[in-house]
Amino acid sequence: MALGKSTTKNVKRSILLGLFLLSANVGAEALSLAAAPFETYVADDGEPSRINSLLHEAFAKMDDTQVDLQIMREAFLGSAVRAKRVDGEFAYIDLGEKQQGIVLSRPYLPLTLYATGKGPEVENVKLFPHLKGHRVAIENRFANTPTFRLLKNIKWSRNPSTYDAFRQLADDRAPFLITSKLLIDEFNLLLASVDEELLRFSAKPLLTSGFRLALHSDVPNAQGFLSTFNAVIDAMQQDGSYNRLLGIHWLLKDVNNDGVADFIANSRITTAASPLSTAYALDNSLPSDTSLFIVDGVQYADFDQAKLSLTAPVTPRESLLDPELYDLMLKRW
Repeated sequence: MALGKSTTKNVKRSILLGLFLLSANVGAEALSLAAAPFETYVADDGEPSRINSLLHEAFAKMDDTQVDLQIMREAFLGSAVRAKRVDGEFAYIDLGEKQQGIVLSRPYLPLTLYATGKGPEVENVKLFPHLKGHRVAIENRFANTPTFRLLKNIKWSRNPSTYDAFRQLADDRAPFLITSKLLIDEFNLLLASVDEELLRFSAKPLLTSGFRLALHSDVPNAQGFLSTFNAVIDAMQQDGSYNRLLGIHWLLKDVNNDGVADFIANSRITTAASPLSTAYALDNSLPSDTSLFIVDGVQYADFDQAKLSLTAPVTPRESLLDPELYDLMLKRW
């Protein structure tokens, strides 16, 4: 039976308090937040972009708040932030850069970087040293950071875009690629659509970070804005909004602070046949026999009860990567 009407009651109270404080301190002028394009995450050309979708919905829930999201080239982003031509970044990833005068939100979307490749040997990779001496494709957005500059014994093949990084694998110029698990999943959807063997990936993530908002500390009520944002995100992660916006059937998160990950679903997209093993983790907790099952914000003690609410038809999802853009690559695979 259901354990409660919603997992978000207390969170909503904190949101209302945060909204009151926010409306009292933030004027009509919009916050300007910028990010560089990142395929399937951030885009300004109408392409699928998970972060754009998440943030537009989150900011819409924050009354009396106007936020202007700007997309600019990576080369211009850093200078725009340093010169304070924008109030901050909306897809900030902490990979060792020293930042002063910046306040951060909690991570609103995890970033788990795996090694991936065509062959089974990649499944034995558990640590960066296991890639020593190998040529490894990587995007510049990761390679040009302190964290990756410290990894000296790997032959990095740097690439300006996600497409170029995957092309290193397609053309067999690099046996391995470092990229996010979500991007590996999207590329595998493309491979499955043309009956090609799927990419394999490392036994565990080689690096875990997350996307955050980063504001200049002198932005009026910056901490109040971020506190309210954190509360809104927490509610969206528990009520099924994230499943819908990310296009992922099952999510994992510890929603009741017992140290155990709980399974979260959305009845509009999650089916009773959707495997729990593919659940995407939003935090570092692990599931156990005491995990709750949450559908549209309603808690259930076990999967048998929860799946009675999962009546969505089984409809395979298309990849968020553009099949026309990747068509030639897939033909050469």
